[in-house]
Amino acid sequence: MKNNYKEPGPYEKFLHHGPASLTKAELLAIILRTGTKKQTAVELGEQILRLCADADGGLNGLHHVTLEELMGINGIGQIKAVKIRCLTEFALRMAKESAASRLSFESPQSVADYYMESLRHIERETVMLLMLDNRLHLIAERVLSIGTVNCSLLSPREVFIDAVRVKAVYLMLLHNHPSGDCRPSVMDEKITKRIAEAGKLLGIELMDHIIIGDINYYSFKEHGII
Repeated sequence: MKNNYKEPGPYEKFLHHGPASLTKAELLAIILRTGTKKQTAVELGEQILRLCADADGGLNGLHHVTLEELMGINGIGQIKAVKIRCLTEFALRMAKESAASRLSFESPQSVADYYMESLRHIERETVMLLMLDNRLHLIAERVLSIGTVNCSLLSPREVFIDAVRVKAVYLMLLHNHPSGDCRPSVMDEKITKRIAEAGKLLGIELMDHIIIGDINYYSFKEHGII
């Protein structure tokens, strides 16, 4: 007797058992919708996951996979590649919105949580300046530099020129370490102390300097350096 049983596809599996029952490749298959004549959507999802492994060793690697790399997979054109990149951006925004409800500039942990997803996936070192009023409300934020090897190129003048313009009372510095190791370098410590001292002269306090690693952070405030 012929066995007509057919393994349920990802969509049917989702409807009967919920999203938690799906593998990573099956979740991607639902986003992709279709495969090719030679490969199912699940098999395309498995190829994408292999790209992730090459980039970062896990799903977070998807943040580093480019449109060109996705489109290099037979069966993934521009539309599907854009969908996948939009998926990663959506994940970033969800994480940031979740952290926003707990954001307090008096808490290094909450500040690190809020900016973690924005900074930890960036492949070049990026320095951000947060400018606050006397009630610790954010007035403005600015990217001070991108792509420097360390903070040695960051001068106090760059930091305070905008702070004075917007009448900030408090400042915070944030920057990422693309290596994932959040420990400060000697130069990180030197520039932090220089900016803190300059702030005292101008009456604008440097509240903290937070270094973002990969799901970790270093707060100069918490370590008693400023």
